[in-house]
Amino acid sequence: MKRLLLVAVAVAVGIGGTGAAVSAEVAPATAKIAWGECPTDVTGGQYLEDAECGQVEVPLDYGRPGGRKISLAVSRVKATDKANYQGVLIGNPGGPGASGLYLSGGLASWLPPEVAARYDIIGFDPRGVESSKPAISCIPDYSDPTRPDYVPANAREEAAWLARSKRYADACAKKYGWMLPHMRTTNSARDLDSIRKALGVPQISYYGFSYGTYLGATYASMFPKNVKRMVWDGNVDSRNVWYEAQLRQNEAFERNMKLWWAWIAKYHSLYGLGRTEAAVEANYYKVRAAAEKSPIGGKIGPSELDDIVLTAGYHTGFYIPFAEALSAWVTKKDPAPLLGWVAEGGGDNSFAIYLAVQAVDAPWPPKWRTWHNDAARQYKKGIRFNAWSNTWFNAPIHFWGADAGKAFPIGDKRKAAPPILLVQSTLDAATPYPGGPQMRKLFPSATLLAELGGKTHANTLNGNACVDGKVAAYLFDGTLPRRKPGQGADVTCDAVPALNDPDPTANTLRSAGPGKGKDVVIGRP
Repeated sequence: MKRLLLVAVAVAVGIGGTGAAVSAEVAPATAKIAWGECPTDVTGGQYLEDAECGQVEVPLDYGRPGGRKISLAVSRVKATDKANYQGVLIGNPGGPGASGLYLSGGLASWLPPEVAARYDIIGFDPRGVESSKPAISCIPDYSDPTRPDYVPANAREEAAWLARSKRYADACAKKYGWMLPHMRTTNSARDLDSIRKALGVPQISYYGFSYGTYLGATYASMFPKNVKRMVWDGNVDSRNVWYEAQLRQNEAFERNMKLWWAWIAKYHSLYGLGRTEAAVEANYYKVRAAAEKSPIGGKIGPSELDDIVLTAGYHTGFYIPFAEALSAWVTKKDPAPLLGWVAEGGGDNSFAIYLAVQAVDAPWPPKWRTWHNDAARQYKKGIRFNAWSNTWFNAPIHFWGADAGKAFPIGDKRKAAPPILLVQSTLDAATPYPGGPQMRKLFPSATLLAELGGKTHANTLNGNACVDGKVAAYLFDGTLPRRKPGQGADVTCDAVPALNDPDPTANTLRSAGPGKGKDVVIGRP
């Protein structure tokens, strides 16, 4: 799930299976894609400098393959170790709605060189996303500041948010009603197989983050024999697709925000925001209330403030910059650090695709009263931070111009899929930990690696040598830790203290920001 602020989340790199060496494969010809230069004015464009790009034409409706066509933007960084060639590795950063075109160069940079060299690494933008055609956008300035407070004070304010949400859904239906019924994850899985065919390969390897795990699991369920290796990091719990997922996520983010506030309290002498978790939390809500009356820097109301700092619940690399930004405002009345994180324009495509996919993947409650009651119940129970904001992020789905089908039955009942590596951080808020064991249960060939105490979402390739080493070993030659009896994790790694609880007084710090990273659109898997 995601929010309206698009941030490049910093990541670094990572290895586990059968241990048998994989024989070299002959690199196939790829005549079906007209490769050329890549755009650089796109998400992660700096990673495309050494890549080549093209378009793959696919059916809008796979039930009518001869009908209307759309196209998918793809990129490639070619393998250099042809003697040990392992085929193609396709990446997806999540969302749904995040651009993944840059992941060819991104994964080539983040994976150990000896691993990356063995693959043709492929990035792509899913249907409707950014460089694919068409790219869906419904109301380009919908997320621009300042928006109404996410937490409605009365029925009138709730009605205003409902009207706003309906306006967005109506705009999407008017512009793209012909495409909206065809945005299910199963269609994206078929698109993945179309890319495979265009590349001329019998199988693909795949690296999916966040929602990308659900896409990968859908593909492995539909086309198990077309899979060679798969890494799923930050696994979606398929039992909760998608309405229930937001409720579980609200609970997890409340926990993670409190963890961040407690961290800030440890450094009160540095930030001046409170000596206890409760004091920092109270200070935050005081700032939030004041921002409704007088937006910070003229652009940050309570909703914008929530959107910005929510990222600290995603990734501990944001602990320091957001604590500094809040401190600058509270102690010095300097809005500049917070204003630097305000998103204006450019995020509507990802928001539109997020809604378009989740609206048709599975049913949502038909009565608004259910949505209202769940948000009000959670808020009353103390789940204050995300209960209403997540509700309004998803609310256009209540008015959506395409019907939902039944959730696709994820799983490998035929036991046809090859060994798969699942990675899950135990304190991941965007995709809570139960998604890992559940995905392991559905795929008997899967091995689950748990990062104990990890608070960062989809945390592979981010500097934990234990985690990253097992990822790298698996992609290198198929090596995986042995699957154990029972329903728990098969292997564990401790979170790295310096990354999980950064020390702002240390001489060397790793903080998140634009640069090496998986794209995360704030707030959702």
